[in-house]
Amino acid sequence: MTRILSGIQPSGSLHIGNYLAMMKPMIALQDDNELYCFIVNYHALTSLSDPEKLKKNTMDAAIDFLALGLDPEKANFWIQSDLPEVQELTWILSCNTSLGLLERSHSYKDKIAKGLTPNAGLYTYPVLMAADILLFQAEKVPVGKDQKQHLEITRDIASSFNANFGETFVLPEPVIEDNLAVIPGVDGQKMSKSYDNTICMFEEEKKMRKRIMKIVTDSRGVDEPKDPDKCTVFSLYKLFASDEQIDSLRNAYLAGGMGYGDAKQLLFEVIRDYFKPFKEKRDQLAADPQKVKDIMLMGAAKTRIKARETLSLVREKVGLKYF
Repeated sequence: MTRILSGIQPSGSLHIGNYLAMMKPMIALQDDNELYCFIVNYHALTSLSDPEKLKKNTMDAAIDFLALGLDPEKANFWIQSDLPEVQELTWILSCNTSLGLLERSHSYKDKIAKGLTPNAGLYTYPVLMAADILLFQAEKVPVGKDQKQHLEITRDIASSFNANFGETFVLPEPVIEDNLAVIPGVDGQKMSKSYDNTICMFEEEKKMRKRIMKIVTDSRGVDEPKDPDKCTVFSLYKLFASDEQIDSLRNAYLAGGMGYGDAKQLLFEVIRDYFKPFKEKRDQLAADPQKVKDIMLMGAAKTRIKARETLSLVREKVGLKYF
């Protein structure tokens, strides 16, 4: 079985872009792989300073994953801050990471360019990410193209450590889904909380419908034929509808006689219906937060076995085990 690791940051309500790009593929991997999946709340501290919001976002992300089908019996599923071993490894790796390597991080430069106030955590973010991965000797790490450089930094850090102290870390391989379509938001740009253009999976029906009705379209009238391949509404519809439904809407677009308002209503219905069984499970989990906390703590305890094994080896290699 291949050891695969990935995490998601609790930066707010998770949306259908998160689901399609990361959550659904990760859940599909749990049956045939050794899956490590976690909520990266330490990383969230680089940009979120509201403690109550961070607590809520962390629990919401955990509940979402469980509701969508992540099985804690099959996967290693935990909250990052419940495993402090990652911070010890981060410090050890930091002492073996050159400043030049961190200064080349595109992510840091991009966030500074966007006006984000820099802090040491943002600067050393790639080292914490490396510790997340190397602590579990992950073999494969699914990443988006924007995270590819961070994984390359992880490999550089691991290679340097291995060269200095002897073979210690597995060099992780990136898994980049080149064919994964960009999930458009309501404004046509890539769906992202940064753009405030998301459609949340578990939003109230009225709010979800209102959001979908805001999707930007061209100015073609009801009777005019429309190009389904250049329409955000149709692009999103294809992701959740059956082949028969897709063909029906495509034909209606090409024939004319359907307004965008009707197409948006169909999109709302198909998304609502797709997530309905997941929402019912989510409501049950949200009503029993202690159960969710127990699941996450048990996940951390299970995951700690591998973390301590790696950390023990690292401590010995660098001389921290002196007796």
